[in-house]
Amino acid sequence: MKIGYIGLGKMGMNMVKLLIDQGHEIVASDPNEFARKEAEAAGAETVLDLNEFNKKLPGEKFIWIMVPHNNVDTVITDLTSVLSAGDVIMDGGNSNYKETIIRGAKLKQKGFVFMDVGVSGGPKGARQGACLMIGGKREKFEKYEQIFNDLSINGGYAYMGDTGAGHFTKMVHNGIEYGMMQAIGEGFEILKSSEFNLDLNEVSRIYNNGSVIESRLVGWLQNGYKEEGVDLKAISGEISHSGEGLWTVEEAKLKNISAPVIEASLQFRINSTNNPSYAGKVVSVLRNQFGGHSVKKTD
Repeated sequence: MKIGYIGLGKMGMNMVKLLIDQGHEIVASDPNEFARKEAEAAGAETVLDLNEFNKKLPGEKFIWIMVPHNNVDTVITDLTSVLSAGDVIMDGGNSNYKETIIRGAKLKQKGFVFMDVGVSGGPKGARQGACLMIGGKREKFEKYEQIFNDLSINGGYAYMGDTGAGHFTKMVHNGIEYGMMQAIGEGFEILKSSEFNLDLNEVSRIYNNGSVIESRLVGWLQNGYKEEGVDLKAISGEISHSGEGLWTVEEAKLKNISAPVIEASLQFRINSTNNPSYAGKVVSVLRNQFGGHSVKKTD
């Protein structure tokens, strides 16, 4: 299948390479010349002028955009000036689902099809197979299902519902992720403070070997300890937070749903500025391990 792809950052580049490995033809675009050259080396065609999509993509066009959520509207405006009615635009970034619904309605009025997908798994998942939560018209999901299958880990994709459902599901996923990482961080800070002089590397190993809390997150903490040492001296306990954690808390409040764990984990991150802790260091290491997020080093 031949598709267009816009956005060659950490996630986008890896997804393009995986699609090429799976036999798809890719026409990619990104303002970064070095990123375009890397995509070309992997086997993609690249364009800088989006008009080229019309020339290089036959028939109904499927364009996957993987850009920061505050750039989505600009990209859509540029695309709709060159695409034709019936063409499909898929937003694979971390957009607010409410904005996705609005965008979908506006594009429908113009004759375009807008879809959304929440992508979980970080850069490694993007290269080897991620978890995909897809929203939009079911008939388009079925038409392009091979793309989703080829981009996901075995069994790791599903249709979630109408436009916005993919981003909504991913938003809540990230809110849950906040709470899970916070619990691990707090637990290991308690372990570290005990009188037993525990080997936290060994604790993380045994927790991740048949226990109830065995998980990829605990496995990533093991990796972090091996790379940084259990004291995590070079890691900052100040943690940035993404829009999705905040959006999840706001959604819960809007619907009068109690979500104290997710809300407290968000507040912890906000309060971590100039107030680092060992729990914060653990969360920072986890974010770096699965998402490649930069870790602020201490002086």
